[in-house]
Amino acid sequence: MTDADLGSPAPGTPAPAGAAGLEALDTDQQLALTGERTVPGIPAENYWFRRHEIAYLHILDRCAGRDVLEAGSGEGYGAVMIADAGASSVVCVDYDAAAVEHTRRRYPGLIVHQGNLVDLPLADGSVDMVVNFQVIEHLWDQAKFIDECRRVLRPGGRLLISTPNRITFSPGRDTPLNPFHTRELNAAELTELIVEGGFTLDAMLGVHHGPRLQALDEKWGGSLIDAQIARALAGEPWPDGLVDDVAGVVAEDFDVVDARERDIDASLDLFAVATRD
Repeated sequence: MTDADLGSPAPGTPAPAGAAGLEALDTDQQLALTGERTVPGIPAENYWFRRHEIAYLHILDRCAGRDVLEAGSGEGYGAVMIADAGASSVVCVDYDAAAVEHTRRRYPGLIVHQGNLVDLPLADGSVDMVVNFQVIEHLWDQAKFIDECRRVLRPGGRLLISTPNRITFSPGRDTPLNPFHTRELNAAELTELIVEGGFTLDAMLGVHHGPRLQALDEKWGGSLIDAQIARALAGEPWPDGLVDDVAGVVAEDFDVVDARERDIDASLDLFAVATRD
């Protein structure tokens, strides 16, 4: 797997089979939406779900034939996308018992362990890739987690991390805006964490709004995100137009851009690609 391999998904890559079932979940099939994680199938949550989903779509054609660990698998939708993309094996680890039970019930083909991400229940050198999307900001001991990723990866294995960009996610705050986050990172801090943990940073990418979302930002007073948050905090009903616009967002509305091409500090989320030394 070369650095160029991770620059963008293969043109025309179809949605994986597992993704087709993400659109319509009955209420009794949904993992409870607590604010700690995103889940598919909820129109008002769709923007955040698609913003998470783009990271998975970005890597699917790199997972084929590889043993993958998803550390912090949450609802499980990402892991099933990776499995459907042809991974040799996919193992999930999540700390939350409710999420683990939901994943086992909703996606019975996955191997799911309940466990602490700073004490992964895997053998040394047992996987080719660790995927950790929108999770590291929830961890108290981030350095220990990076150590564990290095332990379970084979030499030359890849670590893929996405996380909210502290600069744009909680601007001007000493503590995270999201109460479930312990420590948010900017690009320099994430780079330092990865390199000090024994990895070579291959790429630092940023997730940005593409043209369609930029148009929606303009439509909703400068920020589609702020329009959603303001109404949620006020407990106000959403206008029909906002519901429709949020429900219509797709993962491809986001751009994933190398830091050398666009200001990483202006990105919404960070997406780091690293190799185990």
